[in-house]
Amino acid sequence: MKKFAFAAAIAALMASASAAFATDITILTPYIGSVPTNEMAQSFKAEGEKRGWNVTIIDTRSDFGQLASRMEDTINAKASAIVLVSTDPAQVEDQVALAANAGIPVISLDGSKNAHVAVNVTSNNFDLGTQLSDALFKALGGKGNIVKFFHSAHPGVHQRELALDEALKKNPDVKVIADHFVKVPGPVDDGRIAMENILRQHGDEINGVWAAWDDPGVGAELATESEKPDAKFIIMGIDGSEQAIEMIKSCTRYKATFRQDFPKMAAVGAEQLEKILGGGKADKDELFVPAVMITPETLGVTCP
Repeated sequence: MKKFAFAAAIAALMASASAAFATDITILTPYIGSVPTNEMAQSFKAEGEKRGWNVTIIDTRSDFGQLASRMEDTINAKASAIVLVSTDPAQVEDQVALAANAGIPVISLDGSKNAHVAVNVTSNNFDLGTQLSDALFKALGGKGNIVKFFHSAHPGVHQRELALDEALKKNPDVKVIADHFVKVPGPVDDGRIAMENILRQHGDEINGVWAAWDDPGVGAELATESEKPDAKFIIMGIDGSEQAIEMIKSCTRYKATFRQDFPKMAAVGAEQLEKILGGGKADKDELFVPAVMITPETLGVTCP
C-alpha cells in the first residue's frame, strides 16, 4: 500500500513540475472573424503546438475594452507569452506595459511596433498600399473615379490608406467619389451592403474599386453581380483570400490581389518567440514578410 502511495506522490510531483514548466501562450485579437486574422492565429497555434506549447486563442469581436480586460486576465494568469494579432499595441498600451513589467513577452503579428513589444511580424503595409494603388491606377490609364473601402482602426490597413493618399496626390486625374469605413466583423457583408448603396448613387460613374483588403472587395463584387451585372469597372484588393482568388480566376471585375503570406508571418513569429523564451532577443523589432501580386495571368487564366 505504501508503495502505491509513494508512486502516486511521485506522479503528482511530476505532474506539478510539468505544469510549472509548461509554456502557455495566449493569442489575443479583436478580429478572428476576418479570414486573414483567423489564418494567422490558427497558423501560429499550429506552430506553437509543434513546439509543445499550450496555445489559447481569445477573440473579442472588435471590442477593445474587452481586449484590454482579457489581456489583464492573461497577465494575472501568468501566461508565458502573449501574441497580439491584427492589433495596434497602442490600443492596449497600458496592458502591454503591464505585461512587460510582469516579465511576460509580447509579440505582434500584422500589427505595429511598440516599445513594449518584442517584435512585430507583418507585411510592409505602406508598400502594399502603394503597389495596390499603382496597379489600379495603371489599369485605369491614370484617370477615373474610384470607390475606397478602408478600416483605419487596423494599423496595417491604415498604412495602406495613407499610401493611397500619397498616390492620389501624384495622380490628380484619379478621384475618390465614394468611400466606406468597413465594419468588422462581417466585412464581406458590410462591403456588399455599402456597395449596393454606392451603385445606386453613382452607377456608371465608377471606374474602379480600391479595397484595403479583400473582404470588402469581395462584397463589392457580389453587390455588383446582383445590382449592376453589366458594370465594367475594376476591383483590386490585398490579402489573396480564397474568395478573391476564385473571383480573379473566374474573370469577374476582381482583377488583382496581393497575397500576404500569413502562415509565414506566424512561422517567423513563432521562431522569434522561441528565441525570446529561450533567453535571447528578437532579430529586430519589426520583420517584413514579402507579398506577391495575383492576377488572371499569374493564375494561368486568359480572360476575354
